[in-house]
Amino acid sequence: MTLDDLVFTPDGRETLRDLLFTFDGRIERRKFWLAALVWILIPIAIWAALVLVGWLSSLAWIAGVAVVFVAGALSILSAIAVGIKRLHDRGKSGRWLLPFYLGPAIIGTIGGATGSIRIASLISTAISVWAVVELGCLPGTAGPNRYGPDPLAASDAGSAST
Repeated sequence: MTLDDLVFTPDGRETLRDLLFTFDGRIERRKFWLAALVWILIPIAIWAALVLVGWLSSLAWIAGVAVVFVAGALSILSAIAVGIKRLHDRGKSGRWLLPFYLGPAIIGTIGGATGSIRIASLISTAISVWAVVELGCLPGTAGPNRYGPDPLAASDAGSAST
């Protein structure tokens, strides 16, 4: 299995940029986890580059802060795009990202303000686990749904014809 097998559709039109930054359509679990791998590797590469150029020099520090800020903003945008497409594959609205992505932070803030940190942590963890299961573990709806054709049916058809 190559990177092309993970990213490109059988007709070869989808790119990594499409996977990470478009909001329409559906993606299967494999592409969700590929995006997650990218989200993990990019900060490691940025950190390594900053260490190599000397993070402690003032010019490198300013450039590093800018790079980290831009990479963080792009990662958030990408996480929203990929999450929406994954929810679409499950036949659900992208609005489900609100409890998945914002819920733990809001509950943690409320728990900190009220002194109920343990309960808030437990609820936040439960929501996070639910999000990982929903987005990364459960299969999408079989066949087309209101968000587009089944991405696995397209890849199965492409592999059957080759």
